Amino acid sequence: MKAIGKTVLAASVLAASAVPAMAHPGHDGSMIAGLAHPFSGVDHLAAMVAVGLWAATRPARSAVIAPLAFMGALAAGAAAGLMTGALPMIEPMVAASVLVLGALLALATRLSSGLGLGLIVAAGAVHGLAHGAEAGGNLAAYFGGFLLSSALLHGAGYRIGRMLFSQSQGRLAAGLALGATGLALLAA
Repeated sequence: MKAIGKTVLAASVLAASAVPAMAHPGHDGSMIAGLAHPFSGVDHLAAMVAVGLWAATRPARSAVIAPLAFMGALAAGAAAGLMTGALPMIEPMVAASVLVLGALLALATRLSSGLGLGLIVAAGAVHGLAHGAEAGGNLAAYFGGFLLSSALLHGAGYRIGRMLFSQSQGRLAAGLALGATGLALLAA
């Protein structure tokens, strides 16, 4: 139980330090900017890790499906964002996706994989729309770097989840922490 308390405390500090999801730097179109971007805001970092954490709640043989689905939706959303530009309310939608991913994780054993994957795809599309609308320069290099860093964060979330989720309280604490982060982003 002490580990759960420490996890919630750490997540609360993270949530309290959250900054708005808007106007992240690092959309200059370089590979380095793309690699760095998922680390530049709590919203990105939390969402990418959350997908890996959720994948850790699935049987090992199907764990890769969620990260791949998110990445596909992220890429499709980015392409749409390039064509449409910034959409109204996209930043609150990005913040809300972190809250939804936290709830998804907290309820992982009670929800069907299909519903979970649908929510993960929606979150990926929203994140992609936001970043496609902000991107410029060498788009192939930028999005290649962005997708690579996203995949690495999914993998980190998966590994952390496999270590933490031997007890359902670890999954619940991580879900609540992500939910708190999403609420802090919405309030910012």
